[in-house]
Amino acid sequence: MTTDHLTPDSQATARPHTNTLFVSLELSKSRWLLTVSAPASTKLSKHAIAGGDGPALLALLARLRASAERRCGGPVPVTLIQEAGLDGFWIHRLLSQHGIDSHVVDPASIAVNRRQRRIKTDAVDGETLVRTLLAFLRGERQVCSMVRPPSVAAEDRRRLSRERATLLKERTQHTNRIKGLLYGQGVLTYDPLRKDRLARLAGLVTGDGRPLPERLKAEIGREIARLELVCAQLAAVERERDALVAQTAQADPQAPAAMLARLRGIGPELASLIWLEALFRRFDNRRQIAAYAGLAPSPWQSGETARDQGIAKSGNRRLRHAMVELAWF
Repeated sequence: MTTDHLTPDSQATARPHTNTLFVSLELSKSRWLLTVSAPASTKLSKHAIAGGDGPALLALLARLRASAERRCGGPVPVTLIQEAGLDGFWIHRLLSQHGIDSHVVDPASIAVNRRQRRIKTDAVDGETLVRTLLAFLRGERQVCSMVRPPSVAAEDRRRLSRERATLLKERTQHTNRIKGLLYGQGVLTYDPLRKDRLARLAGLVTGDGRPLPERLKAEIGREIARLELVCAQLAAVERERDALVAQTAQADPQAPAAMLARLRGIGPELASLIWLEALFRRFDNRRQIAAYAGLAPSPWQSGETARDQGIAKSGNRRLRHAMVELAWF
């Protein structure tokens, strides 16, 4: 009998390790819900704690482990699963530091009920996570995709490329707003990114020959001040990025960032982005890195019907965009 036909309670008995305490963690801002499959128990128990309370989580797991050890008469390891999300990886690292086997799963990879109106609650999701964890540990690797959390150093390094992308977006927003304000006055040639933007603003006239209205000029001046702050921060991030790449290349000429920077057509930004988003970890083959970037094909076939749906787009979007741009070269 497969796990697809087991009830939630009977699935708790289909355990890959009979003396292990299996826990799923449903996260929200106000409440964390733990669903527990304990050894020598045929039912799933549920426990709630305040959201974001790491010490309370550790204390609850310790109590559950102690209770299970009293029933089993021996040591009981704890294995926990949680979905990747806004909480990042700090909970995973906290649990790992205290000897708990922690797994982070990609929530989009978990199979769900395909009925038109499926039930979705934290309690139901918690039971689904426990069943998913049990199946994964039994060797059913296709049941979900586990996330490989980066190290603290690798996660911190890649903030450079991500902050730069955010600042570029903000710069575009400020630039477009300034151009839009001037376009309504018939000024079509003003470039907010030129270094003499303030001096040129003072001499602008509208399309019908009038000086810019004072309040409009003041509003654009404040927008330019915000634009200049973003440009200064962008320059600081790029200097830090270049220094990091140079330092890494000097320490190890065979490092991914150094090797990428030596390739024709790849500049500091593209080299650092591919390094920080992908090559901070090891991939066994090209299929793995294609799947990680969301560049793997997604065929659709049923009976006589077959078509190609293009790339999956289910991976790291920053890396995917960079690799697509690289392919254009």
